[in-house]
Amino acid sequence: MKNKRQSPGEAHSGVRAKKHLGQHFLTDENIASKIADTLVGDNYNKVLEIGPGMGVLTKYLLEKDKEVHVIEIDTESVEYLESNYLHLRDRIHEKDFLKHDLSQIFGDEAYAVIGNFPYNISTQIVFKVLELRHQIPEFSGMFQKEVAKRICEKEGNKTYGILSVLVQAYYEAEYLFTVPPSVFNPPPKVDSGVLRLTRKENFTLPCDEKLFFRIVKMAFNQRRKTLRNSLKSLNLPDNLREDAIFGSRPEQLGFQQFIELTQKIEPYAISTK
Repeated sequence: MKNKRQSPGEAHSGVRAKKHLGQHFLTDENIASKIADTLVGDNYNKVLEIGPGMGVLTKYLLEKDKEVHVIEIDTESVEYLESNYLHLRDRIHEKDFLKHDLSQIFGDEAYAVIGNFPYNISTQIVFKVLELRHQIPEFSGMFQKEVAKRICEKEGNKTYGILSVLVQAYYEAEYLFTVPPSVFNPPPKVDSGVLRLTRKENFTLPCDEKLFFRIVKMAFNQRRKTLRNSLKSLNLPDNLREDAIFGSRPEQLGFQQFIELTQKIEPYAISTK
């Protein structure tokens, strides 16, 4: 049985948006439906929505042929959901997504992740999804537009950075559509953007993954320098540092070239551990 659809005004009369949680409640039913439709995979049966608030997106997810779970840190929102989504009660988890052990919910099963993400923790959410990538074949949701664009950006652009490389090493990243501030309560000061990440079939890197992460972060932490200078603290031999790739700046390299860079450095990094 489907939940009765509330009008945007009704849906947002129950819970006060809390600034410290970065809450901006979505009030546009059409956009909520469009976001729910961004999940298109058939290689999982369960979905986790982060920060459902009062369920404007949740009700559209519940129409899908998936087992929907929601994780929410705001007690007031949890109480609202428990009162208005009775058949979801056993799948409402009053936990912090960033800190909770999600195996307590899903075991080792695959699940998708979706949400209207608080701007202040959105990049942390992506980093946790990367940690859990073996169980998350699909991820979609709403970010600050600038962050969504950065995640999907390709090399050669100023906004391309750490998150772009790390995400694109494991997922196909698509920027889907832009959402104006006017469809939120309270409205944020900037546009939002919705993206979708689809995990690649071969998502295990052919190099040391910890070293790959370390090299990408080191390179972009001094993004104006060439790799020869930004990676100087690795104490690599001069003959390796003469390789042409070390004359590049990080934004010039795609994720595949960062993998190749890691493969070149790996024998020396391991020998000096």
